[in-house]
Amino acid sequence: MLNSLKRLSLLLALSGLVSGQPARADEFINILTGGTSGVYYPMGVALAKIYSEKVAGTRPTVQATKASVENLILLNQGKGEIAFTLGDSLAFARDGYEEAGFKNKLGKLRGIAAIYPNYIQVVATKESGIKTLADLKGKRLSVGAPKSGTELNARTILTAAGISYQDLGKIEYLPFGESVELMKNRQLDATLQSAGLGVAAIRDLASSVEIVVVEVPGSIVDKVGAPYIKAKIPANTYTGQSQDVEAAAVVNYLVTRSDLPDDLVYNMTKSIFDNLPELAASHSAGKEIALARALDGMPVPLHPGTEKYFREKGLIK
Repeated sequence: MLNSLKRLSLLLALSGLVSGQPARADEFINILTGGTSGVYYPMGVALAKIYSEKVAGTRPTVQATKASVENLILLNQGKGEIAFTLGDSLAFARDGYEEAGFKNKLGKLRGIAAIYPNYIQVVATKESGIKTLADLKGKRLSVGAPKSGTELNARTILTAAGISYQDLGKIEYLPFGESVELMKNRQLDATLQSAGLGVAAIRDLASSVEIVVVEVPGSIVDKVGAPYIKAKIPANTYTGQSQDVEAAAVVNYLVTRSDLPDDLVYNMTKSIFDNLPELAASHSAGKEIALARALDGMPVPLHPGTEKYFREKGLIK
């Protein structure tokens, strides 16, 4: 019996040599997302499902993180294959902007696609009396994890509005879900969350207490400039929000790293745009992803595998 097994193993090994097709281990695709109560995470879960079904020979995993800044650092270190990020964080990483959390230029980052805009959503409890950005002075505000993409957005918008962290009554550096729990318990007055429309944490808050979605006027956005753009949070995005609200937005991107095989990244990119309905079903923000806008404002060079796909689609001549 033992000799038979040895002969079988030898035959299998020889057949592999003759065919010229040695066994190849599955490619790991670690998807770097954000907190579980944000938008990146459910979209990352949908992306993992797409890859497991559509990209042969891959083993996708989803990692919850502190989002943009941490994602880009991990990706550049080879600890992920694809990451979600805000556009301003990506530009800071490219340039090695230390105040944003990047001690060195992250040279391995390569673009896959622009996806959807993140809306800078400032939400207060109605009982706090906050109606405008100026009203935040002396109040208790959560701005996201320290040096996260959300917190960078908070610093930018508040500075443009003439508000420093020192002007606030209390500042918390918390993920979306934890911020909302403190607001429900009257331990915080407001939260600034940078995410796609309909973020789960704010929906949860609006279903529990009366809220005010605070306007970020167009004049503030003009003062900040690119990569921020003027936007509107449509009426009824959240319970109790009866009117459109002016807001600022920043485009989100999917990025990879330069040392991944071209064919893998080509298939990763192709499967995204071949399966947009699945991404739209994972979160309403996914409905805004479109091939026609995939190259909008990309701050870093494209990966060659992605570039090949976009050339096939006519986006690059």
